[in-house]
Amino acid sequence: MPADGPAEKDPGMRPRSFLFVPGDRPERFDKAAASGADAMILDLEDSVLPAQKPRARTHVAAWLGRRPPLPCFVRVNPLSSADIADDLAAVLPGCPNGLVLPKAEGAASIAALIARCGPGPAPPILPIATETATAVFELGTYRSVAEHLAGLTWGAEDLPAATGATSSREPNGAFTPPYEMIRALALFAAHAADVAAIETVFPGIYDMGALAAYVARARRDGFTGMMAIHPNQVATINAGFSPTANEIAFAREVVDAFATNPTAGALSLAGRMVDRPHLVQAKRILANLPPTPAPSS
Repeated sequence: MPADGPAEKDPGMRPRSFLFVPGDRPERFDKAAASGADAMILDLEDSVLPAQKPRARTHVAAWLGRRPPLPCFVRVNPLSSADIADDLAAVLPGCPNGLVLPKAEGAASIAALIARCGPGPAPPILPIATETATAVFELGTYRSVAEHLAGLTWGAEDLPAATGATSSREPNGAFTPPYEMIRALALFAAHAADVAAIETVFPGIYDMGALAAYVARARRDGFTGMMAIHPNQVATINAGFSPTANEIAFAREVVDAFATNPTAGALSLAGRMVDRPHLVQAKRILANLPPTPAPSS
């Protein structure tokens, strides 16, 4: 091992917004792709009625075959459903960028989905990790399968139905205490696995002020992106999960300061003390900046 210790993991660029699109609504695919979302989630599960699932698979497979202009994930049906085999048979030939697994219950579910994908490498998996009571107790196992994950997200709608709760939210839209706890556990599970922590959806599609506050809270708490249910939400989500000009400038100062003083554990910078955790955060901010366009000739 080098004298200065192990290299820090490259945080890489992570999507800010994942836009859901029902798989049986192909007329919405182009609009979703042009929405500015960093990734699409083509849905074969909850937003598609059972009778429409074969049609949805056909449309999703055709869209994947067109080489879409942005990363495309597919939300398949749960492992326990009769639809999962048909979902995978339809979409895997199109090489989706990832599979979203609903009602995931820890590492065992990831291993089971990989096995269902057959020979060859399976696409990265984004589990919705809190939709059953059992799932909550399996959150700590995802770090054992982290190399197969595209991130980790959570949900606040299926679990209340599974447990008999009347709601996961207060009248003002805030999560009730049990779901605040589950949100936090999902956040920490993602970071324990060192994968993207994706905030769950916001139900209001026209209240941009409330959405902006929700996104700001998610970023403050350590989420790196969020799922969207309508194109109207994408710009607010992208803005909220993008660093400000001041944050970018300070991150560059931190990186430059440690590059100039590589043996320092802590430094004084702009009147404040910074140390190695600040350097990790600064590198993460800079890694998520969009590429600078090449100058026109």
